Amino acid sequence: MTNSLKRNVQRIANDAAEIPPLRWLAEPIYRRRFERGMSRGNAYYGVHASFEAAQAAAPRTKPTSFDVPAAGELYPDRVDAISVSDYPPLFWLDRLLASGARSVFDLGGNVGLGYYAFGHYVAYPDDLRWTVQDLPSVLDAGRRLALQRGAGARLAFTDDALAADGHDIVLANGVLQYLPFTLPELLRQLPRPPAHLLVNLTPLHPTRSFFTLQQTRIATCPYRIPAVADFVAGFEALGYDVIDRWESRERYMRIPFEAAHSIDRYSGFYFRSRG
Repeated sequence: MTNSLKRNVQRIANDAAEIPPLRWLAEPIYRRRFERGMSRGNAYYGVHASFEAAQAAAPRTKPTSFDVPAAGELYPDRVDAISVSDYPPLFWLDRLLASGARSVFDLGGNVGLGYYAFGHYVAYPDDLRWTVQDLPSVLDAGRRLALQRGAGARLAFTDDALAADGHDIVLANGVLQYLPFTLPELLRQLPRPPAHLLVNLTPLHPTRSFFTLQQTRIATCPYRIPAVADFVAGFEALGYDVIDRWESRERYMRIPFEAAHSIDRYSGFYFRSRG
């Protein structure tokens, strides 16, 4: 059975489980599996009004943070390869560097995945400064990888999001949903906010802002889903304009028993400061 067929069969089974009266049987079973950390792949459960409420509801069968050594080993296949959804930010990164941008702040950049993978397609200038921000346990793995690959002084690491101050570009590739703060909240604290924001692989809902819980094989964490209008308005209020927008059907988020909160695509944006 192909992966596509397996996915379709699973979706049919999931949809059937939510039809009354099957739902009252299926939901307790799913909840128990989720609470025991038995989900395979990425699994979601529940709808919450805040990060704190979602975190309080998380089962303690797994860590509730990605600040664990295993997080630095999650994506070995992405160090030297990109996916279809990476092409829009790659396109804009290439143009921005060519037009004079010289510093990139890679928010939640793991071990430097973007730096290595994008470097196969973009001619980095000699004076490029690329800073990866992430959790301490992840950065330990990133520093080891940088030594192995001879990245040198061009690649730096920090666990402080406020270190984005003074950079030309902030790259947020599949990370905003995990943060306890929004990117506009961070930008408001910077004396010298970046001129360019490349946001990719972000789950947005057409009308609702909420949190759910995402369970992976190593952690169960709060997961932020903003409403589209609220998301864009937050950047526009800080003086940023939407220059480009794209959608990725590679990713979707289905919350069992919460069909109205599920989404079938992830989004990306290039925001540019009016200043």
